[in-house]
Amino acid sequence: MSESAGVQQGSPAIGAAGSAPAAPGAGGTEGSGATVGSARIAAKKAQLRSSPRPKKLEKLGVYSSCKAEGACKCNGWKSQNPPPTPPRTDQQPNSVNLLEPCRSCSHTLGDHVTHLENVSEEEMNRLLGIVLDVEYLYTCVHKEEDADTKQVYFSLFKLLRKCILQMGKPVVEAQESPPFEKPSIEQGVNNFVQYKFSHLPSKERQTIVELAKMFLNQINYWQLETPSQRRQRAPADDAAGYKVNYTRWLCYCNVPQFCDSLPRYETTQIFGRTLLGSVFTVMRKQLLEQARQEKDMLPPEKRTLILTHFPKFLSMLEEEVYSHSSPIWSENFLVGSTGGQIPIHTVISAPPVARPLYYSTSPVSVDPSSCGSVSPARKTASALEPSPGGQKRKPSEPIPHDENKKLRIVGDIPMELINEVMATITDPTSMLGPETSLLSAHSARDEAARLEERRGVIEFHVIGNSLNQKPNKRILMWLVGLQNVFSHQLPRMPKEYITRLVFDPKHKTLSLIKDGRVIGGICFRMFPSQGFTEIVFCAVTSNEQVKGYGTHLMNHLKEYHIKHDILNFLTYADEYAIGYFKKQGFSKDIKVPKAKYLGYIKDYEGATLMGCELNPSIPYTEFSVIIKKQKEIIKKLIERKQAQIRKVYPGLSCFKEGVRQIPIESIPGIRETGWKPLGKGKELKDPDQLYSTLKTILQHVKSHQNAWPFMEPVKKTEAPGYYQVIRFPMDLKTMSERLKSRYYTTRKLFMADMQRIFTNCREYNPPESQYYKCANLLEKVFYTKIKEAGLIEK
Repeated sequence: MSESAGVQQGSPAIGAAGSAPAAPGAGGTEGSGATVGSARIAAKKAQLRSSPRPKKLEKLGVYSSCKAEGACKCNGWKSQNPPPTPPRTDQQPNSVNLLEPCRSCSHTLGDHVTHLENVSEEEMNRLLGIVLDVEYLYTCVHKEEDADTKQVYFSLFKLLRKCILQMGKPVVEAQESPPFEKPSIEQGVNNFVQYKFSHLPSKERQTIVELAKMFLNQINYWQLETPSQRRQRAPADDAAGYKVNYTRWLCYCNVPQFCDSLPRYETTQIFGRTLLGSVFTVMRKQLLEQARQEKDMLPPEKRTLILTHFPKFLSMLEEEVYSHSSPIWSENFLVGSTGGQIPIHTVISAPPVARPLYYSTSPVSVDPSSCGSVSPARKTASALEPSPGGQKRKPSEPIPHDENKKLRIVGDIPMELINEVMATITDPTSMLGPETSLLSAHSARDEAARLEERRGVIEFHVIGNSLNQKPNKRILMWLVGLQNVFSHQLPRMPKEYITRLVFDPKHKTLSLIKDGRVIGGICFRMFPSQGFTEIVFCAVTSNEQVKGYGTHLMNHLKEYHIKHDILNFLTYADEYAIGYFKKQGFSKDIKVPKAKYLGYIKDYEGATLMGCELNPSIPYTEFSVIIKKQKEIIKKLIERKQAQIRKVYPGLSCFKEGVRQIPIESIPGIRETGWKPLGKGKELKDPDQLYSTLKTILQHVKSHQNAWPFMEPVKKTEAPGYYQVIRFPMDLKTMSERLKSRYYTTRKLFMADMQRIFTNCREYNPPESQYYKCANLLEKVFYTKIKEAGLIEK
């Protein structure tokens, strides 16, 4: 006889643990189903565990094999007179008769429970808990419509059934045990908070921590869509990989919420980037839509947090989830290596239980009768409210950023002092701080634009035309708006040319949207194989200028390209745009080799080619905030230092006595200010050693590929008027002759002649010339070799 038959006929408690479950639907959240479902099961278990021992034996006998002589194969006792199904909860249980025969094997109930005679009450209660979980899973198997989910339910049902028979503990058999990916989602979100927000003051940083807790809580109670539903929605995704994660999620995270006999893990602690990437897009959309629908029910103190800051938080996190170069998913993530940010010592964990709906911190009364039938795979919470206190890290878990193990740099300021100073700084324009339009005269150019973006006044979108996908009406309208802005602001550009590039599928445009309409943008074309992007058009409509939009646009474009591993911009700027591009970090000193871009970009007559090299460690959209914060920290540190050294020393009287000169360090109080002599290096007193060192350095410089313009003295026929401009010429040939004649008795003479070569070149040649660029590059090589030789301090 099958196991299912035994359960069906001999279990009076079927259905008592909750209503029949419905088939799982698409990913999402549910208000009170999770709380009520698990509460019912817990109440039923408590009621059964408080029953008399004979009643417990009867319940366990249903799932116990017969122990009578003769090797009976009956795997569960079945009553001759089963109660009505479903049983009435108000009906008092009948007295238990251990001599009542089994309907299947005719042996008594006592023969099925002989192995339980000497079992402790605690062990019996544990087995009874497994029994109710088996009954609940049995109901789920029969009510579930999805084949993948039904298969998992049935496997767990057989596992628990076997545990009752063998009186063992349930262990899910799998090729791989949790955690399944490192770093976990929880650790990745921790790294994200430290990577992007560690420069904020403690109060504003705490706001970010609350948003992170809120997000982690959502994932722990989020309903994953079934593999079949996912195949219909995204057929191109990794179906096999998702099915594996879905099965693991059911076994280790979802079902154990209701069947507590199974060990339960938090989704955010055993899964990593792969699972998060598979649910993030849908989850973000549904969370924001839910927040908009329920905004009128939000408490006033939570409305700004949920409607204003949470969307921005999710948007920034989304970029890191899908970026191939994001550092937050590295197991060796170190805050110091990503920009020297201040670590957050609080470890963010999702709350252990879900909060009620409507983002309230107080419990919401629930009417059990209003809850429909829900499967365990459907019962999830929808709270966007973070827990006031997250779980603390266990002592056995590693601390990611141990300050005690960090290498100390000589002269470095202790982190404790930095944190203490930051607590005294109040910056009203910091991210997620009190928003104000009264910006100071010293505010960064993009500060007003950043505040508007945070409030949702403006948005940034990278858009473009496509020949492969069906045209999106909104995107097409934005492209038309961009064409109008560029045509109006760039009157010297033919409108046909602007239209052709804006709608060219090879070009993209970072568009600035305000009140649903386009007010500016940057049109560009990426050349990934060549390692650069050409900026074609850049404009903001005239009535929206001088608001920092241009700077903020460029900063967003820089971060977009860093995520796509393209670290160089090239553009041809006319006479009116050169100033703007200089402010954005562009210069005429092009870092991209000419062979890389020659023939790829169009040469504009009367325009100047400018380039910008990006630093992947800089968060450009927040860079001005970070710089401002650093300035404030330094200012406060200086004020503290001044308060410590503000001491009046007597004036110097040595000059009255005929002394003409004294060392700076002998001035009273000078060393207390932190002053120390700079620029000193090791002076080689041995002439032969000095000669050998300088000869080696000179040979390195002469053999460099950028040394060719300086090898010999400049000829008058090649550079007319050179010697009228340059009064003290110098070249590498002359330096070689001087070195050979032992002219350089000190390092300073040698360095002065070499520096004169570079200074003369920059004085005579324009910055865009090849000679000017060679001088800059060769100068860096020279000083690198000087430092390596120990002739100047590093």
